[in-house]
Amino acid sequence: MATIPLVRQQETTRDSTWQFVEACERLAAAVLLVMLSPAILLCALAVAMLSRRTPLIAHRRVGWRGTDLWVIKLRTMWGHDQPGERPASRWIERIDGPSGPELKRAGDPRVPNGFARFLRRHSVDELPQFWHVLRGEMSLVGPRPITSTELRDFYGGDANEILRVKPGIAGLWQVSGRNRLSYAQRRELDLALVRQRSVRLYFKVMFLTVGEVWSGTNSW
Repeated sequence: MATIPLVRQQETTRDSTWQFVEACERLAAAVLLVMLSPAILLCALAVAMLSRRTPLIAHRRVGWRGTDLWVIKLRTMWGHDQPGERPASRWIERIDGPSGPELKRAGDPRVPNGFARFLRRHSVDELPQFWHVLRGEMSLVGPRPITSTELRDFYGGDANEILRVKPGIAGLWQVSGRNRLSYAQRRELDLALVRQRSVRLYFKVMFLTVGEVWSGTNSW
């Protein structure tokens, strides 16, 4: 009979721990946005001049518990645009379309120059996503936000499990090979991150992410 209260106490402690982690994340995101805002602004201006398009895009993904999440990124693809296209009048273009592993490849012609490749390789294009952490829509560590098509085609019966936690800026997939892995491997790493979720794993991923972002070895 004493087991039930003990289990409930453990669950309460675990929930309290993650609530504290989330509060720290949101504070850290606010600080990082202030510190990084000059760099983000300069990169956005450079992208706007080079692409003659909106410097920011927002791609529709599936968020925590199945909610819609428009994930903000710096634009790094514009090589498919027609020359002479006039600049858009807004800063953010919303994109609601497929974005899966079959669309990403090294030497992608849609990534037109060294500056765009640098932004992608070192994840500079994802810096605006600290805004989602500040709003409580994302976590610093969690499965990467995916589209509804990816959720259906690659996660199947495990879809609800992936949506149990907030999507993250960094994850186990990114520090384990990232784009060099198959999507099946990415799926297993996402599920492992959810199933083995712990503060220790959280900080391990955070630590490994620094080296991964610095090297940019497995990203394109």
